Amino acid sequence: MACVRSIGSLTSVTHSPRNVPRSGIVLSSCSVLPIKNSSFTGSPVSLPRAQPSSRTALRPRKPASITMMVKPTLQFIQGTDEMTIPDVKLTRSRDGSNGMALFSFDQPSVFDSSGEVGEITGLYMIDEEGVIQSTDVNARFVNGKPEGIVAKHIMRTPKEWDRFMRFMERYSDQNGLQFVKKQ
Repeated sequence: MACVRSIGSLTSVTHSPRNVPRSGIVLSSCSVLPIKNSSFTGSPVSLPRAQPSSRTALRPRKPASITMMVKPTLQFIQGTDEMTIPDVKLTRSRDGSNGMALFSFDQPSVFDSSGEVGEITGLYMIDEEGVIQSTDVNARFVNGKPEGIVAKHIMRTPKEWDRFMRFMERYSDQNGLQFVKKQ
């Protein structure tokens, strides 16, 4: 007969209540056993066995796919959305193997709350696919006061470029940005 016993945070399963420690309390689904040097005196606890539901036994559930819609956003401090819409400049190599995006923020809202919320740790581009992160972020100061932020995101593979462009398409749709090709 199998017994389940718990000693503090340790839980074990044994086939015989003989394998017990020398001190402490053993709670067993078979019985409550007092141990040497223990003042615990309790009563047996019996729990009903869990029965599998008939629905599960007859017909297994099909996995459901869940699509989460996340508003595309930019963040300098994780958890705090940047409200200022940046000017974004894109460059790409002729062979399409790599590229760069340069984000310019004038008077970003992060300056209003950075002292209260935390430090700027990078530029986080968040959408339904996940997070794209860039740590190349620089602040611009005029007369000792923060004026803007310039963040650079480098894409080293065509796959990274495609992922970034999917994010920018969602972000531009959300914020009314338009792509203007250089003449």
